[in-house]
Amino acid sequence: MAQEEDSPGESSLIICDICVEAKETDEMFGNQTCDHSFCSDCVTKHVATKIEQSIAVVPCPGLNCKGVLEIDACRSMLPKNVLDKWDDALCEALLLTVPKFYCPFKDCSAMLLDDNEGEGIRESECPFCHRLFCARCHVPWHPGVECEVFQTLNEDERAKEDLLVRELVNEKKWSRCPQCKFYVEKTEGCMHIICRCQFGFCYACGKQCSKREWMSAHSGCQQ
Repeated sequence: MAQEEDSPGESSLIICDICVEAKETDEMFGNQTCDHSFCSDCVTKHVATKIEQSIAVVPCPGLNCKGVLEIDACRSMLPKNVLDKWDDALCEALLLTVPKFYCPFKDCSAMLLDDNEGEGIRESECPFCHRLFCARCHVPWHPGVECEVFQTLNEDERAKEDLLVRELVNEKKWSRCPQCKFYVEKTEGCMHIICRCQFGFCYACGKQCSKREWMSAHSGCQQ
């Protein structure tokens, strides 16, 4: 702890615990996160040394002290070059703690930060290439397909053309053959479908059946 020296008729002087020199009160820096006080020159040198060592969180120079020096409290006494380096170091340290991902468009691939703000937001725009992507799936925007559904799709079902087909299928309410996965549209007749692969199924519920089986077991599937 710095000590004061009183001299009759003179302003009080404080001994800096680092350089052990008597300093005027306005030459001292009192740390806000602990009770230590050091001269501004020593604190400036201490901060500059730590920043050169790539230490973003600068500890108090006090012996065994767990306090830290706050950049805002030190701004007025630090040289601009030291202050700029400290700002950069703090930004880099912050970036290390934030999840990152890359723009899903291969001709962009800009690094983006996932700050988890507005977790309900899905449709987002890359600030670099200005194309839309899904903030939850980190893929190009998939309109008409919920994220939960998209994430269950195989890789060969996630192309833009495939998603457009799915959107059309939902709009037209087409059914899909359980065997060959070919989409089928019923335009007339009963709900029993014979696919081009010769697989018979109910258009309404998708269960396999012959025409006779469908008539007896799917009376609830209305035309």
